[in-house]
Order: sequence, then structure tokens, then C-alpha cells
Amino acid sequence: MIISASRRTDLPAYYSEWLMNRIRAGYCLVPNPFNRRQVTRVSLLPCDVEAFVFWTRDARPMMGFLRELDEMGHRYMFLVTLVDYPRALGPGDLPVEAAIDMVRRLADAIGPDRVVWRYDPIVFSNVTDRAFHIARFGYLAGNLRGSTRRVIVSGMSLYRKNRGRLQELSRDGIVIKPKGEIVESEIAKLLSAMVETAGANGIELVSCAEALDWRRFGVEPGRCIDNELIGRVFGVQVDGRKDPGQRPECRCVVSRDIGVYDTCIRGCPYCYAV
Repeated sequence: MIISASRRTDLPAYYSEWLMNRIRAGYCLVPNPFNRRQVTRVSLLPCDVEAFVFWTRDARPMMGFLRELDEMGHRYMFLVTLVDYPRALGPGDLPVEAAIDMVRRLADAIGPDRVVWRYDPIVFSNVTDRAFHIARFGYLAGNLRGSTRRVIVSGMSLYRKNRGRLQELSRDGIVIKPKGEIVESEIAKLLSAMVETAGANGIELVSCAEALDWRRFGVEPGRCIDNELIGRVFGVQVDGRKDPGQRPECRCVVSRDIGVYDTCIRGCPYCYAV
């Protein structure tokens, strides 16, 4: 079983002590997101967990526990989101230089194959246009060279939970452009530039849960919970079945998420989990 920690909230950044206490105890209790009274006990024992996949924008609170995780015999990797948006779009994000330093130190500790960068989601707006993304992605890729082997990208999707918050950005002079309103030539030029930049820095660029086929722009479909990557890095056999609990476009393999929606305090306006 792969443990996802977590799509629903930033456990490493905000709840690392809780997470480590549960790992030490060997289990956690997870409520059903659609029925909070239904609670499931999930084993976190090394014999039951093929790998932990930690999703975060700030791995620093977990970094003091890495040796303990190693001594317990756990396998783990990090999906680190780093985009460097204006403050209105990333109100709780680390300053970009601190975030870059964090990724570098994490890669030094566990190796670049276990640190996957997420430039996600790609938000198109009047202040984050194609030129913005090309410039910021280039700066980040150059500074993360050697600290990661893969970057995952996707376009921003509208959900019930984020639609109102995104509309409120107009008070700050930010006008969001939904996926359907973006001219395909703009996407093509952006993705082509990103693929070239990533490759020049030794980074593979793949997409996440995209309904549109970006392969014609040089972007292969990827997965965040990747059985092939986990198997290669840790030398274990991982179930390759698609996770039925995810969106149809999502290619992630089966995992068990131990987070809880509506508990992340970062305040990203495009987040679907809060």
C-alpha cells in the first residue's frame, strides 16, 4: 500500500508532529471525506507500507524526522510544489529563495530521484501570462538543476470550492483566465518553452490529469503517485492499477490518502481542497 500524505492538506508543513506520532504508533484513523462518521484505521507499519508520498510546499518541518524514518525502515519521497506566484495567488508560500534552498537541502538528504517538483497549477491571468510563466519556470528550473529529475505540470481547474475565491481576486486587480478561454497557441508556446528549459536542466517534464492531449506539445502524460518511479527508486513491486477514487484523467496508481479536507491554512485561492 502506498500512503499519500496528502492531496487533501499539507501534512508535512503544518502537521508533521501529528504525522510522525501516528507513524510511530503504526496507524492512523482517517474519516471518509463524504461521511465524517465513517472512520477507517490505516496501518502505517513498514511491513504494510510500500512507500510514503509526501505532498508539500514546505518540507522543512519534516526534514528533522528523515533519519528517524530511515531507521524505522520506511521508504518515502516528496512531491514539492514550487511556482513563485505573486502574493495574492500564493499568500502562504515560502519566499522563493527559501523554497529553492529547501528543495536543494532535501535533495542532498535523500537524493534528487525522490524529490519531484510540481509546477502546479499553471494559472493564466493578467499578471501571470505566458511571459511570466516562461520567466519564472526558467529561473526555478535553473536553480533546481541537479536537485530533481522530474517536474509535473497541469492547468488550473475550476471547482465549486475555488470558484468564488478566484473571482474575489478581481479586488486585487487579478483577472483569472479559465482553461477554456486560453488560446491553444498560447498553451503550445508555453509548454514548448517549458519542455526545452526543463530538458536543458536535466529535468523531465510531464503533465498531471490533463483532459487535453499535450503530447503534441512535447509533454508526456505523467502521474504523481507513480508505481514505476517508486519501484525503480526503492526496488519494490508496486500495484500498477489506476486509483479509481481519482478523476478520470488522473493516472495515479492506487494509494491511501490520510489527510483531511479543509485543514490546510495556506490560503491558496485556486486550491480545491479547502
